[in-house]
Amino acid sequence: MLQKQYRLKNKYAFTATYRTKNFRHKGGITLNVGKENKSEQPVKIGFVVSKKTHKRAVKRNRLKRLMRESVRLYLKEDDLTLNRYMSLIFTGHSSALGKDFKEINEAIRQLIKEVS
Repeated sequence: MLQKQYRLKNKYAFTATYRTKNFRHKGGITLNVGKENKSEQPVKIGFVVSKKTHKRAVKRNRLKRLMRESVRLYLKEDDLTLNRYMSLIFTGHSSALGKDFKEINEAIRQLIKEVS
């Protein structure tokens, strides 16, 4: 679970991040990047897996858990690179459903490197 200070929660924050139309895609995961951070606030991170991806909630939640854990480990070792942005949204797609943690982790790390 991500620490409370890093969680993107309200609907307005999600729509504001989507409105920037700055995104990257790799390995079945899309990263939407919010505006540049001018204050010293930590980055807010959200995770989305649509019902269109898979109708079973078990499959969707597993993908969200894998993405969350990957980002949590990344923040644990180096959180300075992500503070450049106000918000990030990781969106999982159907091509990422069958992947294991190692593949998801590699895709997320590549996405973060592209954005940094």
